[in-house]
Amino acid sequence: MSVSALASKFARQRCTRLAVTAARPFSASARRAGDPWLLPNTPEHVEKTTSPPDAPAPTPLPRPGEPVEKMRARLVYQSRKRGTLESDLLLSTFAQERLNTMDEAELHEFDKLMDEPDWDIYYWATGKRAPPERWVNSRILDKLREHVRNEGKVVRRMPDLS
Repeated sequence: MSVSALASKFARQRCTRLAVTAARPFSASARRAGDPWLLPNTPEHVEKTTSPPDAPAPTPLPRPGEPVEKMRARLVYQSRKRGTLESDLLLSTFAQERLNTMDEAELHEFDKLMDEPDWDIYYWATGKRAPPERWVNSRILDKLREHVRNEGKVVRRMPDLS
């Protein structure tokens, strides 16, 4: 067989393989109907991240005898390392501005708030969702809402850990 005949045969086989490959789906798994990574503040995201209204309050870890300064340092770290960038930014800048002036009762209340799911805190603070009964009259949540409104139009960034 000549070289040109071999090349022609190879080209026909390749074209046939390409046609078969193009006709079958790339993946055997079902195609997803929508984007799995919903953008925050969209109705779909709010609906998907909503905690049940009758969900019990999270049980905090017992920390008997924890000194106030150690609690304050722990809360600075926890407010910064939440898991979602939106919550990290809101809570870490709030902690940077307000944590040093909080008394022990407010620190304990903030500690309880930090046990709540990230997206719940975010949507309660931004006013996209009403908080559950246990947080309706919270002074800390009111201060966080005031912080989120950012009436001074301060450009915020993640604070440095010192």
